[in-house]
Amino acid sequence: MPSPRRSSQPKLYVDESSVDGLNRRQLPFIPVFAQSVAAIAPAGTSAVTPLFVIAALGGFGGLVAFVVALAVAMLVAACIRPMAQRVAVVGGLYSYVAQGLGARFALPTAWSAIVGYGSVSMAGLLAVGLYLTHIAVSVGVSATVPVVSMSVIVALAAVITCVLMVRGIKVSATATLVIEVVSVVIMVGLMVAVAIVHRDAPWSEVFAPHGEGALGIGTVVAVSAFVGFESATTLSSEAQKPFLTVPRTLRWTPVAAGAIYLLAVVSQSVAMFGAPDDVRSSSTPLAALFLSEGSRAASVVLDVGIATSFFACTLASVNALVRVLFCLARERVAPGPLGRAHPRFRTPAVAIVAAMTVVAVVPLVFLWSGGDPEAGIRAFLTLSALGYMGSYLTASLAAPVFLRDIGEPSRRIVWLGAIAGLVLGGLLIGAAFADIGHSTVLFVVYIASMAVVVAAVVVVARVAPDRLRRVGVFDETRRSDVLTLSTLR
Repeated sequence: MPSPRRSSQPKLYVDESSVDGLNRRQLPFIPVFAQSVAAIAPAGTSAVTPLFVIAALGGFGGLVAFVVALAVAMLVAACIRPMAQRVAVVGGLYSYVAQGLGARFALPTAWSAIVGYGSVSMAGLLAVGLYLTHIAVSVGVSATVPVVSMSVIVALAAVITCVLMVRGIKVSATATLVIEVVSVVIMVGLMVAVAIVHRDAPWSEVFAPHGEGALGIGTVVAVSAFVGFESATTLSSEAQKPFLTVPRTLRWTPVAAGAIYLLAVVSQSVAMFGAPDDVRSSSTPLAALFLSEGSRAASVVLDVGIATSFFACTLASVNALVRVLFCLARERVAPGPLGRAHPRFRTPAVAIVAAMTVVAVVPLVFLWSGGDPEAGIRAFLTLSALGYMGSYLTASLAAPVFLRDIGEPSRRIVWLGAIAGLVLGGLLIGAAFADIGHSTVLFVVYIASMAVVVAAVVVVARVAPDRLRRVGVFDETRRSDVLTLSTLR
């Protein structure tokens, strides 16, 4: 069905969808839910991000920051859900923005999403290489993490990811589900164990409120731990019941991740209270804590849990990235070959190979240029958070316009969209001053790239406006859908 922005008399159904070629209506709720959970990588992120917030704000401040971050994620999800209940898309948030605000806002949103998905995929590959190689340090075989070993693991992880995605969405979704479940079980078990071992710590002192640190910046860091929850929207066309499955995923993914993060803040605050200075200053404080307490086995399990979680994150994030590229190609914005589907596996195979090549090469170049892997992970995660928040901003603003255009205006969504826009705008500005991963430099890079894309869209809109008219394709209702509904009635 064409967008309400383009036609006052939309067709009830079409014979062939604009995004035809993918496996349609295949995935049940659990794999779709796993896609969003894995894109957040709560298991791996829970061992990294909470420690930054705790170091700046202490235990009580960390809890407040993550509660506020959870509220922000749920606010954005509430804005996106009404669109997910009405349109099945392949391009994710930018396709929703196209329906509400048009191509001039949709294409910058698409670029922002590409930055988000691409950067977090690079961070994921780096994390897989770092933490799997770090096992040798944990068991005492090596004192350092060799670049050669990391590079080999990064390359192998990229190849495996590529094969799983080309093989089919059911295969990659199942792999994502299994890997992330294993990772979550490992990390939750470790965090509970840490809390039990350190149960004699002075909890009243650990979580006593104090005025040190900047809660605003801590909240920015905490919000970055939730980005990616919307990635299930790129599987709308492939979900069995998209108008039920995707909105439900948007609602519960932040809640599930938030529960893990709050457990992480509590256990790590207690564990780090009174920890030696060399542990606190370590680039991997949690692993250093286990090693300082003589628990090499726990350190190895931690390395495995983080690595597997970030592998699932890479798989889920690239799955979302290639569908954005696939959709842009179908709209004749990106190169045409990216819009080709594999004739047998019905996956965007060309886009998968192209995207994975870039996602793998950038971390390898970074490593062989002498870059510190921990700093690289933080930098890529920071850049990805900027990309995600930029796409959340326009999607939140598009929601009330979209509902108005289809004749279902909602004051509630108008208010939620306005509040989300203000909050996300403030977070983007705050991210420029957050002391993580050279965030100021990355903010300038992100804004500069967005300015280039906006300028290009403005020029194309004036010189060749026809090129923008196809932007906003989605999985229209087909004749078979109408016949099925009629039969059921």
